[in-house]
Amino acid sequence: MSNQNRQKEQKQEKIVSMFDDIASTYDTANHVMSMGVDKGWRRKACDLAYQYTGKDSIDKIVDIACGTGDMMDFWDARAKKSGIIVSDIIGVDPSVGMVDVAKQKYPKFSYYISKATEIPLEDASADILSITYGIRNVVEREAALKEFNRVLKPSGLVVILEFMKNENPSLLGKIRDFYMNKILPKVGGFISKNLEAYEYLPNSIEDFSTVENMQKELQEAGFEMLYTQSFSMDISTLLIARKK
Repeated sequence: MSNQNRQKEQKQEKIVSMFDDIASTYDTANHVMSMGVDKGWRRKACDLAYQYTGKDSIDKIVDIACGTGDMMDFWDARAKKSGIIVSDIIGVDPSVGMVDVAKQKYPKFSYYISKATEIPLEDASADILSITYGIRNVVEREAALKEFNRVLKPSGLVVILEFMKNENPSLLGKIRDFYMNKILPKVGGFISKNLEAYEYLPNSIEDFSTVENMQKELQEAGFEMLYTQSFSMDISTLLIARKK
């Protein structure tokens, strides 16, 4: 293994360890910090994806970096609301601590402990693959996007919700950045008793991709962009793309 690859692996291991550490307080901190608005973003992501599939029966949805399982529950609830039958919803996450919480909350779903670059599923087996607020935590993002493409069926959808870097923030964007950099870490750190983990969040956004670069990376990985929208002062961005 080259030194560069070892450094990437160590960085990924540190991120996973951090999520293991905050797993028990993760949901509480998230709901307090987002003030619940993330629920609207998740509902819209699911509803749009189901519209794009145009099916009333779906074999498999895979949620990567599933964390404590909330997005899987949204996939299930929104399908039922729309009269769509989903046979299998699978969560994949490298953090044992996070998945343990997810299993307690949502025992009806299936789970794998695995990296986004090593999804333990067959080629062309999933109809929809989602990753919500997790892609910026994947060190080898290019490899992960190619893995997403491998797992999806032809014309399958990848659905990404993420905090994106904003190179030219508006006044509202600057307010967002102040909240993310100064207030959010203190709130999350107080609830979790792990300030370092919540200082990581704004730093990870600053080190992450812009919306334009993310679109380009998806296209290079074999996807066709269908939808892009930013919400709430550009705090969160939804991207939906189809496997070519």
